[in-house]
Amino acid sequence: MKPLLLLSLFLPVGLSAQIVYELPFASQGNTIELAIENTGSLALDNVRVSVQSRPDWISFRSSEAIIDQLEGSAEKPVSFTFSVDKTAPVGKEHVLSFVIHGPTSQTWAKTITVSVSAPEKFELFQNYPNPFNPTTTISYQLNAPGRVRLVVYNLLGQVVATLVDAEREAGFHQEPWHASSLASGLYIYRLTATDRSGHKIVENKTMSLVK
Repeated sequence: MKPLLLLSLFLPVGLSAQIVYELPFASQGNTIELAIENTGSLALDNVRVSVQSRPDWISFRSSEAIIDQLEGSAEKPVSFTFSVDKTAPVGKEHVLSFVIHGPTSQTWAKTITVSVSAPEKFELFQNYPNPFNPTTTISYQLNAPGRVRLVVYNLLGQVVATLVDAEREAGFHQEPWHASSLASGLYIYRLTATDRSGHKIVENKTMSLVK
């Protein structure tokens, strides 16, 4: 990703209109770059920039960066690399905040607003664990909100469980299945997703119950 913003250390922050930066779904290697500017004439030593708060689905490789020396009337960049977990809610706004610590106990704060884009494609994942006894989890991702129906069949084509038949938002979802009342063997699970324009996708996978 390109750097998200620039921040001047000694200029007032929070005066510009709010911009929402979109993060790719389940992405790694994203970078936020802050340009730290010393608008004074004297050099500053040991300027620390740290992540103050973040959503729990964002993981930073390092939560602090240090500028050993920042000359007067000069600017230096600091970068933060992070990943976005697949469980992140799609399309919702969240705030990241950073704090700049000066050498004389002065601090400045900056917040940015981010949201996560929808997955690029629909996908039904293999259940985990597999084989299982007696509980497993079926995961899937939706590239658009819509109606989801997840049904489990035996090899005779009979319905043995309906795990979900409801509206779901775009993003990553998990549905547990407890099969203690059923016999060992192969089962088929079918996910049908119908988006709000009426477009339908159907996908099947098999799983193995072993007792």
